[in-house]
Amino acid sequence: MYRLFVKIFKIITSILFGLLLVLLIFINIFFKPKSDEDIRKVFKEANITLQIETYKFKDVSFRVISTRKEIDTTLPKIVFVHGSPGSTMDFERYLLDKELNLKANLIAFDRVGYGVSNIGDIRTIAFETELLNSLTSSLNVSKTILVGYSYGGPIALASKKKYKKIVLCAPAVYAEVEPMFWFLNFYKWKATRWLIPDLLKAASKEKLQHRDDLRSMESNWKDNTSEIHVIHGDEDSIVPYKNSLFIQNQFPKNQLELITLKGAGHALIWSRFEEIKNELIKIIEE
Repeated sequence: MYRLFVKIFKIITSILFGLLLVLLIFINIFFKPKSDEDIRKVFKEANITLQIETYKFKDVSFRVISTRKEIDTTLPKIVFVHGSPGSTMDFERYLLDKELNLKANLIAFDRVGYGVSNIGDIRTIAFETELLNSLTSSLNVSKTILVGYSYGGPIALASKKKYKKIVLCAPAVYAEVEPMFWFLNFYKWKATRWLIPDLLKAASKEKLQHRDDLRSMESNWKDNTSEIHVIHGDEDSIVPYKNSLFIQNQFPKNQLELITLKGAGHALIWSRFEEIKNELIKIIEE
């Protein structure tokens, strides 16, 4: 009986381990940053103009893509800040949307640590905010909308420029409700770290430092002077909805609007694209 139990346990463990590896590989493939060539192909097939540039900030280089070769100064700008793991193409559907392209200049960039050439070089929220500020320094910020998703949320919120609007989608802004998932142990344990793809190592590293990073900044969220729209699903298990309730309490009602998407999880920028797109169009047309 004991031998049978051990045999069954080994079989179940092997199956679970195999499924975990498949999941890790799938996540890595889904979020891995596309090459310039692959991105150009996607935009060419959609007949959308594409500009790919490499920017330099301090000791890092990062990729910026935009859907106009030159900024149209008569139109507002939308700058997208992705989460963890992620890349510019997390916002592929928005960047390819013809209606959004008619109404705004669309810009996205690879955050440090998630670009083609710098995977794993994770920095602090403060550093990434400085980088964002350098990127928007050439833009008219009064006509610029920041869109920060997940771990991109605190980076957008930490930028204290007076933007047209800051839109936070499922923002991770509150340390006390930051979940620490068991699979992070695969990164923490040296014996299993080799199993994890580089992109997920970067995400794990950022996840492990994020609580302390947030604690050093969250008392200053209220110093932001921009109008803020927060969009969050009430069934988000990755970045709990309590994040948005927390940030809502930091601002007066006339400065922050919380939009709750019933039944939405953390993948809302993909699963609830139409609703988020419509909110962006409302903001553009204000």
